[in-house]
Amino acid sequence: MAHVIRNFERPAAELVERIKQFPPSTLHEAQGRSGALTSRIKPIYPGMRACGPAFTVSCHPGDNMMLITAISLASPGDILVVSAGDHPEQGGFGEVLSTACMAKGIVGLVTDAGVRDGPAIHARGFNVFCYGLCMKGTVKETLGFINHPIVIGGVAVRPGDIVSADDDGVVVVPWETIADVTAKSRAREDKEAEVMKALEAGGDILELSGIRKVLQAKGCAFA
Repeated sequence: MAHVIRNFERPAAELVERIKQFPPSTLHEAQGRSGALTSRIKPIYPGMRACGPAFTVSCHPGDNMMLITAISLASPGDILVVSAGDHPEQGGFGEVLSTACMAKGIVGLVTDAGVRDGPAIHARGFNVFCYGLCMKGTVKETLGFINHPIVIGGVAVRPGDIVSADDDGVVVVPWETIADVTAKSRAREDKEAEVMKALEAGGDILELSGIRKVLQAKGCAFA
């Protein structure tokens, strides 16, 4: 089995642009409340936002050799999704690698590990979602896999799946459902916009949300 798969089919650019307009929380709801990575994986600073095709990497804990290899091979618009052993006590990504990512047009990193050089990464504006900051460096010795299916944060990710991340966390949308999830996300946001407009006009949240009927059906009594 090849350790490194150079090429894989990415979603059409038009599909990626359409799904980018929706936040991860909307995508999560639109696909049946699925695809959300563990809430432990969050941006290292507020305001980070990234969305694009997954470029998957599997690294041995405490070793970033395959991550460096992936940066060399990834394409503009990709998000590096790195399974690093579910190990926060390592900082195998920092300012130098964030600089390399930005020079390649990579839009973000998602990993089940820590990173270091947080202030410098923040100043450069690179989007990183991880377990937190950790100054402990890593070695470059052990082979792993690039662009094979991985599991990270409790969710399976394949190369080309859409990864969307912001302050709320990270969600994965399988590549074959992108169009459907995009349509459902638009319908959901349109409906929510109508509800919020009605609320601002004095509407009752119980009526507008349909919760009053649910309460009645369950026999809820008000004193």
